[in-house]
Amino acid sequence: MPHVSGEPADEEVCDSCVTCGDVAVAVRVVGLLPDGLARADTGAGTEEISVALVEAQVGDTVLVHAGEAIAVLGKDAR
Repeated sequence: MPHVSGEPADEEVCDSCVTCGDVAVAVRVVGLLPDGLARADTGAGTEEISVALVEAQVGDTVLVHAGEAIAVLGKDAR
């Protein structure tokens, strides 16, 4: 369950992936996968993210928070 501001954080923070942190980051979509998922170039490697809430295409830069793309910024916008 995601942490709600004002409540104690009981879950561990994932230190291994850029896109599941507490801050939204811009990443480039490098491949689309089934079930609303994609591979994204984070600048430090690639990670699997969800693009179920946006209409992202390969080459798009998306804003990702908690592993979920929340906005398409455009091509090469990062």
